[in-house]
Amino acid sequence: MPRQPIYLDNQATTAVDPRVLAAMLPYFTETYGNPHSNGHPYGWEANEALEQSRSEVAALIGADAREIVFTSGATEACNIAIRGVAQAEKKRRARGGRSRIVTLATEHACVLSPCADLAREGWEVVVLPVGRDGIVDLDAFAEAVDERTLLVSAMLANNEIGVLQPIAEISAICRANGATLHTDATQAIGKIPVDVHALGVDLLGLSAHKFYGPMGIGALYVRWRPKVKLAPLASGGGQERGIRPGTAPVPLAAGLGEACRIAGAEMATDARRIRRLTERLWDGLRQRCPQATLYGHPSLRIPGNLSVGFPGQSGEKIVDAVSRHVAISTGSACSSSEAKPSYVLAALGIGAEAAQSTVRLSVGRFNTEAEMDAASIWLSKKTNVPSYEQSGTSRAFVA
Repeated sequence: MPRQPIYLDNQATTAVDPRVLAAMLPYFTETYGNPHSNGHPYGWEANEALEQSRSEVAALIGADAREIVFTSGATEACNIAIRGVAQAEKKRRARGGRSRIVTLATEHACVLSPCADLAREGWEVVVLPVGRDGIVDLDAFAEAVDERTLLVSAMLANNEIGVLQPIAEISAICRANGATLHTDATQAIGKIPVDVHALGVDLLGLSAHKFYGPMGIGALYVRWRPKVKLAPLASGGGQERGIRPGTAPVPLAAGLGEACRIAGAEMATDARRIRRLTERLWDGLRQRCPQATLYGHPSLRIPGNLSVGFPGQSGEKIVDAVSRHVAISTGSACSSSEAKPSYVLAALGIGAEAAQSTVRLSVGRFNTEAEMDAASIWLSKKTNVPSYEQSGTSRAFVA
């Protein structure tokens, strides 16, 4: 069997941790009841597993279990948050209620797309720029958020450049103006500590497969007190407090719960190790590829992320050239079929040619030091740039 390439696309998805898989298997084969069947032990046991998983998710983010709504993933969670808040305000808006929605130019498509839909429905949607380091200017943000603002959606950690937004400061501005704050925390959960109260968020979306859980399951945090007004997008059996009706997938929820438990216990150790591996990879690239440029803030970013440009090269061709040796991407997996330059990099003021030369390297729990060394060698071979001895030093894109 051919040797598998080194996996450095952990922001697209992670391998399921063996402990997560072990936690899931009984709910496929033994405890397979419907968690909403309350007349027999099969249903009781499945419901108990579901609620235990809900508690694990809540514990990881400092929430109460009743504030956790299971979804199919972060995309659905973010859509429910954004569309649900707007729908709940629709009647009040017609009578002069709040009508403005504020977001950032570097948000994931699962935020920008529903915001664009709402703009077509007559909502005032303000998309704020970010600085060359990927971080929003708080003064500009404060000018955009006022008593007309219903909702703000700002990503905690960016899915392409890994940059962390100042969510606690953003929250203070939102609260001063009575605006609801949603954050897409998909790339942050399991990598850095996340506490919904410390951040001051009202709604938060996450997805299990970004931190060693299964695909197909995520969650939405919905603040209970004071209660967020949220209209459901679908109707049905009334499960998940009516916010997301339908039979909950117990095996997947069990996997999400176990991934959260592991993250809570091991996140600090994981983060330190992943930071060291990432530094080793970047040091190797800097030595072998002196033109390589790191995009985004150099330190305010999640562990494991490197958004690297190779001037004069094609990111897509680099990905293809190394694919048998190193698995990487040009950016978001959700927009990988698009040939146009990354809108995230464009928002940083990076030109189209430079943006198209960029690849995303993302290190994870199961990577090794040997893989970092091998990856930097393969990338240097396939990017055809002069060696360190032939040129100057590499550049970092710093604010």
